[in-house]
Amino acid sequence: MLHTVPVIQNRLITAFEEFVHDPLFPCVGAKAAMAKQQMTFVVARDITSAWDDLAIHEKIREIVERYRQNPAPFRSLAVIFEDDTAMDELSFEQQLWKRLQSLSDKDVLLGQECDSRVAHDPNHPEFSLSFGGEAFFVVGLHRRASRPARRFIWPTMIFNLHDQFEQLRETNQYEKLRASILDRDVKIAGTINPMLAKHGEVSAARQYSGRAVESGWKCPYQRAGTHPDLELLDAITD
Repeated sequence: MLHTVPVIQNRLITAFEEFVHDPLFPCVGAKAAMAKQQMTFVVARDITSAWDDLAIHEKIREIVERYRQNPAPFRSLAVIFEDDTAMDELSFEQQLWKRLQSLSDKDVLLGQECDSRVAHDPNHPEFSLSFGGEAFFVVGLHRRASRPARRFIWPTMIFNLHDQFEQLRETNQYEKLRASILDRDVKIAGTINPMLAKHGEVSAARQYSGRAVESGWKCPYQRAGTHPDLELLDAITD
């Protein structure tokens, strides 16, 4: 159960809404989710703590169920952490992946299957996280992000359903949406985001934290039970 004081919840959610409504904010997908009232919020304690992970995972699964009942685009979950410690980009990246690992482990413990339409290996070009049987793409925000579009005062993780982007591709809307976001991002940052790539070209895990990761960067995440060495051990002991 989340224990954040309601007045704090309202303050952080209002701040995020103002952040997205800013005319300079480049992600038109987030603006659409807000306009359609399909942005769900969770205000948690601390991105460095597992305290609220079960409650966050429950909210993610609620998003999955609502999406399956009405699979319309632009549905997202914003998890805002009220501890606003100003971490540098590397520290934020490390904590973001710790939370995602913890949430993924809980998904496994609760018997949830991976979305079979994507890869669960973070090094695979078609990687996506999977919760409740649905694939997700995650966007991290924090106050010391180098990209202005990622620079929100409180540490935040945005969970976006992968399938809704596939829907946009099928209706030939995705490329137009992507081009608009890129153009708007360049206007506020001055340069194109070096981490951006189309799904299937390189693992999207490189984009999650917002940091410009090194060429040899390895994602510190592994879906429980999927490590090759563990699979080999299982085969040997069967």
